[in-house]
Amino acid sequence: MNPYQKLLERKRTWTPVATNAGKFTEGAEEALLRALSLRRLELPVGDFIDNALRSEVPELSRNLLRSNVTDEEKHDLALDYIASAHGYTAKFDKEAEALTKAWVSHHDYPIVKALVLERSIFFVLLPFFRATGDAGLRTVSADISRDEQIHVATNSLVCREMGYEPSPSLDKLRKATVHWIFEPLGEKDAKFLSKNFWTNSSDRLMYEGKAPEFNFTRAARMPAFFEHSNVNLPQYA
Repeated sequence: MNPYQKLLERKRTWTPVATNAGKFTEGAEEALLRALSLRRLELPVGDFIDNALRSEVPELSRNLLRSNVTDEEKHDLALDYIASAHGYTAKFDKEAEALTKAWVSHHDYPIVKALVLERSIFFVLLPFFRATGDAGLRTVSADISRDEQIHVATNSLVCREMGYEPSPSLDKLRKATVHWIFEPLGEKDAKFLSKNFWTNSSDRLMYEGKAPEFNFTRAARMPAFFEHSNVNLPQYA
């Protein structure tokens, strides 16, 4: 079995459901809302992969890449449910739209853009959701994380096979995006409320491909079933 097929076999099906709003960690609210405003990047990531599929990509990767595009649509829906539950307003939409346009129009190869977004931005936001979100957001972040692990591995393989790497200007855009999200946190003593903790983690994921400070997510406290109304629980195949 080739590595792309192995990744495809690891996937688990889940269905997003609407959730009720819980309480975010005090002090993290604005950064969480900024992060949720960038859920609009989920669909462009799918578009990046779709565009790449119209060109030359490794033939063995095509089924997996198509499956990953479908995942992005599901992630967008799941995060929309969270935003709706919290009465999300358009307060941050102008800045989020400008950042999204910058990612869409950037000249790097589409799968490179998807890789950088998923590895060094989404993989920062998901632990942030786990650490400071409510029960619904923690559950959604865990489900999305399982998909994103497959996506990052897929895109890494494709980029390695095709010899593509991110440009310095894409890295600059990555930094601008992460700093905008976490700017409201400032320099607080609590680790998960510190801007530097999250921006430094993004740097490590970008340059080293790992962030040991996120080991807490392996044993992170997941919402117990009694924390949810039955209608809040995702459906798994």
